[in-house]
Amino acid sequence: MDQGKQVLMQEEEIQRTISRMAHEIVEKNGGTESLALIGIRSKGAHLVRQKIESLNGAAVPVGIIDVRPYRDDVEKAGGIAGLPPVETPVSVDDKTVILVDDVIYRGRTIRAALELVGHLGKPRRILVATLVDRGARELPIKADIIGKNVRVADSQRVNVLLQESDGVDQVTVTEYGQRK
Repeated sequence: MDQGKQVLMQEEEIQRTISRMAHEIVEKNGGTESLALIGIRSKGAHLVRQKIESLNGAAVPVGIIDVRPYRDDVEKAGGIAGLPPVETPVSVDDKTVILVDDVIYRGRTIRAALELVGHLGKPRRILVATLVDRGARELPIKADIIGKNVRVADSQRVNVLLQESDGVDQVTVTEYGQRK
């Protein structure tokens, strides 16, 4: 284990947490009808889709969005202009949209996602689901479905590592600039 790296969740706990979150999403929506999941790139899309589908055996529409062009706290890099903000379109009109992200921190990613969803259509309602809520908001935004609440210093980063992209399911805390 890297010095200064703290493991918060391992594979089994992550899977249990995602399953619990999926049940909570279905319960809050009264089923999977009129439900649309929108994963915030890059890891939000992986987190709950299969679990929700397995609950009712129904396919749930899943979209993937890239909110970087909508963020108000980062420079607009030249390469971003060529990337479409909606990688996998999904209809949001008159649906309960679940915005799924791996970590919620300052609230700026969710603010950007809300703006982007507003450009896609008119949902009935929008809920935010996150695997990890680390608090310390800059904006009045909260998650509706939370896997785990953690408190870490501003100098630390919460890393969600997933099998699909990182080869392991794990949540860690490291100092900024340190390896995950």
